Order: sequence, then C-alpha cells, then structure tokens
Amino acid sequence: MGYSILVVDDELDLELLITQKFRRQIRTKEFEFLFAHNGLEALKCLDDNCDITLILSDINMPEMDGLTLLSKLIERNNPLLETVIVSAYGDMDNIRTAMNRGAFDFVTKPIDFNDLDITINKTLEQIDKLKTALVEHDQLVSIQQDLNIARTIQQSILPKVFPPFPERKDFDIFASMNAAKDVGGDFYDFFLIDDDRLGLVIADVSGKGISAALFMAVSRTMLKSTALKGMQASQCVSYANNLISEESVDCMFVTTFYGILNTKTGELDYVNAGHNPPFIVSEDGAVKKVEMTGGVALGVIENFEFKSKQIMLNPGDSLFLYTDGVTEAMDINSNQLTEKRLEDTLAKCRNTSVEETCHKVTDEIDRFVADAEQSDDITILSVKYNGQ
Repeated sequence: MGYSILVVDDELDLELLITQKFRRQIRTKEFEFLFAHNGLEALKCLDDNCDITLILSDINMPEMDGLTLLSKLIERNNPLLETVIVSAYGDMDNIRTAMNRGAFDFVTKPIDFNDLDITINKTLEQIDKLKTALVEHDQLVSIQQDLNIARTIQQSILPKVFPPFPERKDFDIFASMNAAKDVGGDFYDFFLIDDDRLGLVIADVSGKGISAALFMAVSRTMLKSTALKGMQASQCVSYANNLISEESVDCMFVTTFYGILNTKTGELDYVNAGHNPPFIVSEDGAVKKVEMTGGVALGVIENFEFKSKQIMLNPGDSLFLYTDGVTEAMDINSNQLTEKRLEDTLAKCRNTSVEETCHKVTDEIDRFVADAEQSDDITILSVKYNGQ
C-alpha cells in the first residue's frame, strides 16, 4: 500500500520539481502526492483525504502560515500524521519553533532532493512503527478485556456466598482465592454430597495464567461431578485422576486435597494428592498437621491407586486448607512466609470464626510480603466442625 503525502507550499514550481524527482515512486504507486498552497487549503485537503500520513510544509505562506498549520494539526490529535518543515536555512528560528510545536524533521531550501528523499523515507519508517505500535496496543487492550472477562468468569464458578448453608449449624465454612495474575490456577470448592457428608476441595494447577485457569476449570468440573456420585475419597480421586490425565496437555497437573466430612460424627475421609498438608486447629489453640496419604498430583500418572486416611474432628475443631502461595509468599528479599509462620498464626486463632481465621492469615501474609509483588495464587479454605 502506497503513502499519501501532502505538500504545502506557495511556490508553484515546487509541484513540478517533486513530481519529476519522485516520478518512479509515483508510477509504482509507492507515493501519491497532493498539493496545497497554504494552511487553509492543507486543512481542507486533509478533510477530503483521510489517508494522508505525511505533510511537507513551508513556513511562510499567505492566508495561513506553516506554524499556524502545525498548531491546527496538533488539535486534530492524529498520532499517525507527521510533518516535515521545508524552509530557508536563514529561517532557523521559525524552524526551531516548528520543531517545538511537533514537526518531526526539516529540510532547508534550496531543496537537496536526495536529502528530501532520505527524510521522507525516515519519516515514513517512523509512521510505520507508530502504526505497528498502535495495532499492538489495541491487541493488548483486547487481551486485557478478555482477561478481565475470564477473571470474572473464574471467580463466578467458585463459591463466594458466605455462609453458603445458613440453615446448617453443624459446621461453618469460609474460603477465598486471590490470583497472582488476572486469572489463576488455584481453586477451592465445597458441596453437600448428601445431608450428612460435606465435600471439601482445594487444589493448585501447575503453571500460571490462561492455560492454568483453563485447566483449573476442567479439573474442578471433573472432580466435583465425580464427588457428587457419592464415592469414597480414594475412589473419587482415582476416578478423577484418570479423567484429568486424559485431558492433560504439556504435562500439566493439579495438586489436590479432597476430603469428605461426616457432619454427624466428625470423621474426615481424605486423600492428599501431592498437596500441602492442611492443619487442624483445636479449641485450645493446638495446631496439628494432617498426615499425608502418599498420593501424587492428579494428571501425572494414569491409573494411580490413591489411598485415603481418616481422622476425627472434635466439636470446635477447624480444618485449615491452603495452597503453596501462602507458605511461599515472599517479601522483597525473597524470604518465604514458611509453614512455621502459618502454624504460629493459626495458633492465635483459637475460638475465632472461620472467616476471622482466614482474615488473620491473609493479614499476616500482607504484613510479611509488604511491598513485594505477589508471586503466586493465594487460596485458603477453613471449615469448623460444630457437632450435632
């Protein structure tokens, strides 16, 4: 595609000189030259030809001079329109004023057409760079808009109404997820399998960004749909692992803790598939780590036989689940929060509500991290067993 160049000069013989000098480019339609004899004609020409990208303008002209024209061009706010001033060498003060008003470059009269050729091509290269930058900017804006929508969708598929089961007095639950980027790979979930069993899930997909978020959505759907069949924890995770393994791309995997809390007895049947071990916080402030079950992350090994374990929660005990974004949260010196600091924080949460516990933990993370950029998704889930 050729370039449209507007020449603004009251010297009539300049039109002939330019069409002769650039006849090859005109013939091949690389350049198209339009001509105006003052600033007013130039503005009208711009109104009639929106594809003009370069103006070669004299300064001293009747009716509207080149400096006034430059001021009018600034008001149009067209970043893809550049101006090169063409004026006598002795008019350097006005040339300097023109440059200060936004002219891209200048050439002096009498015109050295080789210099003009170089200047035109240099200016057009700059215009092309600006066009590319604007296209890339528009693409980035579009991507950001898509990411904002994706973030909204991702947040919408996670339970976020608390208390989620206000009619139930046998347990309390609260959770939150704060993605490090626009979208994250962490997720939590909880759901009633039946009147007496509450399913609890927290998970962390490998990687970050869009791919992790998509894999997160797939994994959550597969795990929940399997869990609602009412299987035992080990059966559920084993079945879900095979489904997720089939969908895994580029060796993606998801560390997962899945537990089934019997709300009548307090028994927790659980599987830890390569995830951070949760903590049990007792009413007396004692904090105990939940034993691992020896499982690997979902999506790593198809047909892996997961084993479950069972523990008893006493009335008043809380189960605190989290992803590694909590313990690996870093300050500006790359020091990590650590499991020990999390455990110490939980020890101060005796007789607090699940929501207060989660807020105390996130507050401690904020204090520790301070001004450092968040490096990973931070997801927490706390459930308190109240008994019958």
